[in-house]
Amino acid sequence: MNKARAPRNRTITLSDEERKFYSENIRHLRQFVDEIPVNSIIHGDIFEACKLIPTSSVDLLFLDPPYNLSKQFHDSSFNKTTEEKYTKWFQSWFELLLPSLKETATVYICCDWQTSNLVYQVIKNKLIVRNRITWEREKGRGAKSNFKNSHEDIWFATKGKNYKFNIEAVKLKRKVIAPYKENGNPKDWEESSDGNFRLTHPGNLWTDISIPFWSMPENTDHPTQKPEKLIAKLILASTDEGDIVLDPFAGSGTTAVVAKKLNRNFYAVELSEEFVCLANKRLELAEKDKSIQGYQDGVFWERNTFSLRKKKNGKEENSPDDQSFLKFL
Repeated sequence: MNKARAPRNRTITLSDEERKFYSENIRHLRQFVDEIPVNSIIHGDIFEACKLIPTSSVDLLFLDPPYNLSKQFHDSSFNKTTEEKYTKWFQSWFELLLPSLKETATVYICCDWQTSNLVYQVIKNKLIVRNRITWEREKGRGAKSNFKNSHEDIWFATKGKNYKFNIEAVKLKRKVIAPYKENGNPKDWEESSDGNFRLTHPGNLWTDISIPFWSMPENTDHPTQKPEKLIAKLILASTDEGDIVLDPFAGSGTTAVVAKKLNRNFYAVELSEEFVCLANKRLELAEKDKSIQGYQDGVFWERNTFSLRKKKNGKEENSPDDQSFLKFL
């Protein structure tokens, strides 16, 4: 994972010294007999981890398993297989996780267009499927003989009829294109020095997500890293402070990091030792910086509608060099 990087590249990496330190302090699944500890990234396999998650303890289950694609995840890999085998593989560990859910628990499952229907056929028999979120994943160079894949799905389901959904916590602040007024006053929107904005209810089509890239301080070398803003929306919508979030495919630790920033607890398991080390570094960084890109003062901002300003020589100027500037993208 050592590569030459641009001078302003903010990708989170591990130095040789850091890798040695985190490897020596890693928490392996084999160390635990009864249950895995809360608020720790555990190195291990999902099939074994399922046995060590306390029954009826989880408020939110977030699943971002490998899609049915051949992909290398540093020191582990996943190979594309048939739809039938992928479905059986998904079902084999998914059902093992269900006893860990509270009766009021929510489940979010990430998919691409090829696995979305396969996942649905499994979960519809075990959960109450509430919706399917489709989010724009605008990254990559595209294909020469096909349309570019620029979206992914997230199935939204609950274990029972009673569940949490905090609509006020996930409203989107959008720029008003046609600022309608009634009796000379803004109707359902507000004027500010930065423009005209309206708080809107979130739909199931999300176009305000920026995929982590080299100049964003949350970026890592994980090949399928999810944005912190994306995870924050799910956590805020479906949990309260102090609740427990479970991510058995933790990757570079985004779910755990966001849970920590939002004062939630978490169980997290990851098969790759390299990414466990990277996730633990990110958790330490989160102790110093709790900002989430695109989320400010309890509001999610529409992409490219808010610019941070700071005073220089007595007047305000845009300051893209400020690290916190990118949290509004």
